[in-house]
Amino acid sequence: YEDFLASAAAIGPAMARAGDRAVGDTILEAVQATRRWTRANTNLGIVLLVSPLARAACLGGALRPRLQQVLHATTVRDAELAYEAIRLAAPGGLGTAVAQDIHEPPTVPLRQAMVLAAGRDAVAAEWATDFALTFDTGAPALRHALHDGLAWADATVEAFLALLAEAPDTLIQRKLGREAALEVSAQAAAVRASGGVRTPGGRDRLAALDAALRSGDNRRNPGTTADRTAAALLVVILERQAPTASGASAPEAVG
Repeated sequence: YEDFLASAAAIGPAMARAGDRAVGDTILEAVQATRRWTRANTNLGIVLLVSPLARAACLGGALRPRLQQVLHATTVRDAELAYEAIRLAAPGGLGTAVAQDIHEPPTVPLRQAMVLAAGRDAVAAEWATDFALTFDTGAPALRHALHDGLAWADATVEAFLALLAEAPDTLIQRKLGREAALEVSAQAAAVRASGGVRTPGGRDRLAALDAALRSGDNRRNPGTTADRTAAALLVVILERQAPTASGASAPEAVG
């Protein structure tokens, strides 16, 4: 837990400068900063998702169309730096790819490399779809929960469940196969159907799912869904910090 907290603080300076540099530079700097604090891979997926979001936010304008511009403007150099960052983070269960393998020099822009990996990795799938699940499932679920008065912690769990129910977690899929990932998504959907964090029965089913996912070998960890949840959180936080017509930040802004 302390490693995750330290890693979150470590990437702050890189994200603050995201508007002044290419996405690949931000990704590599953030991973390098993380490695100075911990040897564990705490946040590679988060870094890959929030780096283009941070750049889009720093450039101003509506976030979603600006993000699309950022993603489609990536270069081969961005891919080279991102590949270096991925090798440095050394995520588990990465495997090899037929085209644009992470251990070989890339020959296509970063977004195109992500498109090639989208079928086997949820983070890459967000890049390939211009963050469709983040904007169309995760962020709306979070907004809805906050609007209903849920605390940020419960709202985050609700967004996580929405994302997990909508799409199988590819980290689980790489470790245990497609059927196991689909089963976990079905369990998340069942928790939501029973009320999730909003009802006693839902919380009981949520606790049971949480216990089931905490296998000793860590093979049922829905880690890519956690990364997508972080992206949804950033989208909503950025929305709440956007200047109002008077030039002041929105009153619900979260620090």
